[in-house]
Amino acid sequence: MYRSLVLFLATFFMISSAYADGGHDHHAVPTLKKQVGSKITYGENTATLTFGPIDLPTGHGEGDMGDSMPRFNFQLPEDKYLIGFKSALSTVEGKELPRNYLHHILMINNTKPSVSCPGEPLFFGGAGLEMAETHFPEGYGVKLAKDDKLMTVVAFYHGAPPTKNVIATFTMYFAPKTKPAKEMEIYQVGVNIVCFTKFGDRPADQTDEGIEIGPGVQVRTAPLKFSMDGCVKYAYPHGHDELLLIALENKTKKQTLLRTIPDAERDGTLREFLPHQVYKDAQGFPISKDDDYEMVMVYHHSLQNKEPQHGMGNYLLYMTPGSCPAKSAALTQ
Repeated sequence: MYRSLVLFLATFFMISSAYADGGHDHHAVPTLKKQVGSKITYGENTATLTFGPIDLPTGHGEGDMGDSMPRFNFQLPEDKYLIGFKSALSTVEGKELPRNYLHHILMINNTKPSVSCPGEPLFFGGAGLEMAETHFPEGYGVKLAKDDKLMTVVAFYHGAPPTKNVIATFTMYFAPKTKPAKEMEIYQVGVNIVCFTKFGDRPADQTDEGIEIGPGVQVRTAPLKFSMDGCVKYAYPHGHDELLLIALENKTKKQTLLRTIPDAERDGTLREFLPHQVYKDAQGFPISKDDDYEMVMVYHHSLQNKEPQHGMGNYLLYMTPGSCPAKSAALTQ
């Protein structure tokens, strides 16, 4: 299905340094003709953001980021460690809606800089149409300080059919105070260019929507160099309809590190990434700034479908800095 304007914004992942908190008037928040609200509610170890209700379809706001709603700025009441998240889409009456009505939910920390995209704020979580429920390995999390200026960007698919009173939710799971987590960094990688400040380097066949996909099987690759040494504990995948596979490979050591295949309808519509296809391991695998890497994505665009298709293949890598722990005897047996 054709997606417009930044699906998950470079997949999930394209944030500009201009996206500071709402006090920066040179990037005013778009105002919708029909005002819709956002709110946050707290549980013992959760926080749930609710966006809407809003009537679909709705366009995206003007500016550097695609959004259907005013951006919501918030701060947590105390320091927390994010250990997972889940998104959902429904009507106010509770009727579940197709996942591809959602364009993206982006969670941005305007206080902390991005490791993978210098000069941009940190993109620490979110979802596109895949809506994979995320639970990091036990004992690991992303630190969100009470003074951090957090922001959401939400957009719905402009081609969604007329639907009244739609709400999207994004629930964050936090580590209990009695179980402190080891802090992880977040690193964005993709076949398409994922850093907003690098959009000027995109080739002619690549836009905010992704890479142009021709008929039949298409294999696209992109070289990758990491700017830090780390140990990947969790890899959140993102792609568009007709995706067959995304992968991360270490070309120096000739190793395939990630290989992720989505569940799909017969026509290629992406359903989700099943749990066993989402990498999650407390042992982790190492990445090195000295090695050469490559991102890979494979698509199949049906020959009879004349509608243009744009593809993405991305990971949001959650990693600890430095080397991975030595494998225990049980792991090596």
